[in-house]
Formats: sequence, C-alpha cells, structure tokens
Amino acid sequence: MIVLRKRHLDSGAADPCPTPCIDGVSSPPFSRKIATMCGITPTIRLRADRSRIFPNLGVGRHSITVRFPIKVFLRQAINWADYVNSGDRRRSSTEVFSHIDRSGTGLQMVLLPLHSLASATSMSDNMVMPQGAAPAYSEAEKGAVETPQLAYPKDEKKALYLDEKKGAVDVTTLPVPELKKDSSAARPSKPPARPKKKVSKWILWTLWFNTYRKLFTICFSLNMIGLGLAASGHWPYAIKYNGAMAVANFNFAILMRNEIFGRLLYLFVNTCFAKWAPLWWRLGCTSVLQHLGGIHSGCNVSGIAWLLLKVVSVYRSRSTENPSVIVLGTVTNIAVFLTACAAIPWVRNTHHNVFERHHRFVGWTALFLTWAFTISNDLWDATTQTWNLSGRHLVKQQDFWYVMGMTTFIVLPWICTREVEVDIELPSPKVAIVRFKRGMQQGLLGRISRSAVKEYHAFGIISEGPHAKYHYLICGVQGDFTRSLVNDPPRTLWTRELKFAGVANTSTLYKRGIRICTGTGIGAALSTCIQSPYWYLIWIGSDQEKTFGPTISSLIHRHIEPERLLLWDSKQRGGRPDTMKLLREVYQSWNAEVVFITSNYIGNSEMMQGCKEAGIPCFGTLWDF
Repeated sequence: MIVLRKRHLDSGAADPCPTPCIDGVSSPPFSRKIATMCGITPTIRLRADRSRIFPNLGVGRHSITVRFPIKVFLRQAINWADYVNSGDRRRSSTEVFSHIDRSGTGLQMVLLPLHSLASATSMSDNMVMPQGAAPAYSEAEKGAVETPQLAYPKDEKKALYLDEKKGAVDVTTLPVPELKKDSSAARPSKPPARPKKKVSKWILWTLWFNTYRKLFTICFSLNMIGLGLAASGHWPYAIKYNGAMAVANFNFAILMRNEIFGRLLYLFVNTCFAKWAPLWWRLGCTSVLQHLGGIHSGCNVSGIAWLLLKVVSVYRSRSTENPSVIVLGTVTNIAVFLTACAAIPWVRNTHHNVFERHHRFVGWTALFLTWAFTISNDLWDATTQTWNLSGRHLVKQQDFWYVMGMTTFIVLPWICTREVEVDIELPSPKVAIVRFKRGMQQGLLGRISRSAVKEYHAFGIISEGPHAKYHYLICGVQGDFTRSLVNDPPRTLWTRELKFAGVANTSTLYKRGIRICTGTGIGAALSTCIQSPYWYLIWIGSDQEKTFGPTISSLIHRHIEPERLLLWDSKQRGGRPDTMKLLREVYQSWNAEVVFITSNYIGNSEMMQGCKEAGIPCFGTLWDF
C-alpha cells in the first residue's frame, strides 16, 4: 500500500541536499546505498530538490510519506538511481511517480493496491510521462470531505515531519512485515546456546567443601573443643592462660598471610617433592598451599572466641580486677570483631576498598589495643591489688611473646615496601600493561598501590625469567584503581619488592601441565608457559592482539612454540569454545598431569565442574588473597 500525504513547506528555504541523499549525506551511487539500507532497516528517509525531482509541481516544496513493501521500493529506487546517474532526472522522477495524480499546486493522496509482487515490480516498465496540466483536486483532496486515516505506530508518527523547517522532501517507509523471499538475506542469527549440563550434587559438594573449608573446619573444631573444655573447667591450663590461647591463634593466623613465610613454604615443597613424589601427594601439597587462607580464617575466628572467654573471665572477677583492664579487654574484642567482619567473603568481593581499609587499619588498631590489654593484664596483680611494673615479670608471660611474634609477622612485609618507577602501556581502553624493572620467577603475584599504606591490589606477574630485564602486570579495567591507571597513568607506584607466591608457583612439581585462562587471566598464566617448555597454554579472549598490544603478543610468540599454544579469538571465531572439549583433547594429547585455571567466576566454575566430572586434576581461581 502506498500512502502519499501533501504538506506544503517553505519554498524560500535553501535545500540542504540538492542531489538524492540519505539523511542529508550526498550519495551518487544511490542504488547501492538504498539496497544496503533496505537490508538493514525498513525505515528510509530520502531528500531531493523539488526542482529536479518534481518539475511539474510548481513553486512549493512538499513532504511525502510513503508506506509500501520493501521489494517494490527497492526496484523503483534502483530504476530511479540509474536514471539520476545518467543525468535524465526529469524522466526518472516521472517514471517513479507516474502513478501519482498531480496538480499544479501539490500532491494528491492516492491509494494503490499492489496485487502481486510481479505486477508491482513491473510498474516502471509501463510508466508514461504525463502531458499537459494535472487535473484539479477533488473535494476529498481539498479537505472538504474527511478521508480515512491509516493507523500509524505511535513512535513513527512522531518522527514523520521532523525536517519540515529545512524545506526538504521526506520519503519515510514505516515498518512492514518482511517478505518470505527476503528471509534468506537477513543477517544469520547466533547459534543457539549449548544446553547447560546438569552437574551431580556430589561434584558440587566436593567443589564447595574444598581444602580451604576443610582446613577452616579442622582449626575451628579443635579450638572449639578446647574452648568447651576450658569453659567447663576440664582444662586448667586453658583456664589460666586463656589470653595466651587467644593471641596464639592470632599469631598463627597472621603467619599464614606473611609473604616471607609463604615463599619459604613454597620453596621447601617445590625443592623436596618436585617430579618424583606420587601424583596424589603433589596434588595434595598444591591444594594445601593454595588454601592456606583456611588456616588464617579458622585461627582468627577461634582467636576471637578465646579473647571473648578471656574478657568474660576478667569481668567475672571484676571485684579484684582493675577497671582499665576490663575496658581495654572489651574495646580490643570489639576491634578484632570488626576486623573479622570486614573479611567476610561478600564484603571483600563486592566492596574491596571497604574490606581493605577496615581489615588493615582497624586490624592495626586492634594490634595496639592487644598490646595494651596484654601488658595491663600481665602487670596487674589481682592478689595485692597493685601494679607490678617489673620488666622481668612481663617478659616471663606467654602472651607477651605471642603478641611480639604477631607484631613481627605484620611488620616484616611492610619493610619491603618501595616506591618504584613504572612504564605504562595502554594498548586499549580496557587494559593497562605496567612494566617494572628486573625479572621474576614464574608463579608470583605482585601488589601495587598509588599510596604507601592503602588500597593494594594483586596481579599476576609476567616475566621471561629471574635474569630478565623487566616484568609486567596486566591490569584490566574493572574498578576505580585500574580505571585510574588508564585515565591517569602514574610514573611511580608503591609495591612490595618481595612478591608472594601463587598456586602456579607449584607448577615445578609436575612433569606436564595445562594452563588455561580467559581475558586478563593471561597475566597469571603466561610466565609458567614462558619459563617451562612442559606447559601448554590455552588463552580464550576477544581480539587479544588488539586488546593487549604488541608487548604481550611478542612474549607469547617469541617463547611459546605453536605445538603448545592455543589462542582462541572469540570475536574472530564467532563465540566462545566448548572449553571442556578443548581441555579433554589437550589433556590427552599433551599427556598432562594437572590443569591450572584462571578465569572469571562463571568460567572458573564451569571448568572446575567439568574437570572434576571428567577426572582431570585441576586448580581454579581464588578470590581470597
């Protein structure tokens, strides 16, 4: 159906587009652009100078709204464009609009039923140039008789006469149903998503109750048994030294997070059990080293419980205790409790800055309060109701040395903190490549910050080896800190010169392995494959070379042979691969012993579940640094 509506426009306005064009852009190869536009969207706006397209209309400019099947418009537009390009514009305009009844002052509303596609597309072959004056308007055309109006979609009707003030002729096609013959020309739809395979409850349980939770359960259960015995009066030692039991737990918890202790532990395991030990033993060592955080959490929570028991004991004997001791014990317990609350997984994963500020600064406050509470409790003699200020008496107390050890373990890593010069490469708005001087061994992670004491963020280290000139961190834009590296690259950053070890550091335990990663996970995976020829790299991402730049690409292609490298560009290959199919094939062909995974939460969960079901030993990403 073709609907033409008459609109008189200002004839004095300059025509913004003297030749046929789309949206005001001059387009001599008109047929190609019309075909392209018709294939993409059913709404097309054409402008043309009245004097060239409608020579018989008189002095006014007119706005035309046309609604018709796309095939008809395409055929007419191509015929029109062929004549326009040849220079005979009068003939082309007449042929295209020969079915429009004209008058000397405007356009008549005409309804042309299109009975078939064949007859509609052959109209141009039978068009004849009209001669003489056009017939006068009928009463309906003059507006004396109401003419039925077609129902327009609300949004399209609004935009019908947007260009009236510009004095242009607008031709707009409204959305129409697609013809069946055009369905083949439509853009192919994405392949349907693979149905999600149902995972057994046993697999889900084993993944949830991992080594982290096992270590937490062991530490917490043993402490709660001891606490129950002490509270019931069946363990005299714990009753007498309940303060020492509290700070001993804190001491051991902090030790698990000490970078120096962690590096020594990894060094011992990698040196003593590499290659020769049974696979189950090596896998167990890797799992324990990866989940030392379970001991950290278990001992911290247990320490809070022991400290609460200590404060309750002091309060129960308040008749002989100094009030300052009771106050310090209560305030210390509150500070330690807030420090632990800041480390709840939901807080640390969704509000990282809140976690770090409270866990660090409230934790330091709790350390000072612990010193005050411990010293005051040791110096106060409840029997004589006096202060015993003898230093010899103080150093003989167990809890004094536990607090001293706890303080040492906290301070040691900060001694290694330095402000260093960095070079930042920005291959794309999504990534910042931070370059530091000196090389590193594989499997390490570095913490960086703009400040000396707050907001440290951990990233995997890429290096060609300990004797290399540089090492790199890949910082993907995710939060405020990483975004600032792209928007305002610094010249210096604060970092701890002594890096801490990650799970990939145990790759030396295995004869052969697979390192699979997605996106910025290449930062934690690449060093292992660069420094060891027995590890296979699978990297899944979108347009990796453009996103991550030439530095990372050159490191990969310079050090990793094609036979142990699989780069999957999801943009080029039309989507993500079946990761489990890839892993099973590579695991068998490479004769691997283990798979290390670095991915986002969803990708990590899928691959961990698939590997567990397939019986492939694997270690995934942790969000517990």
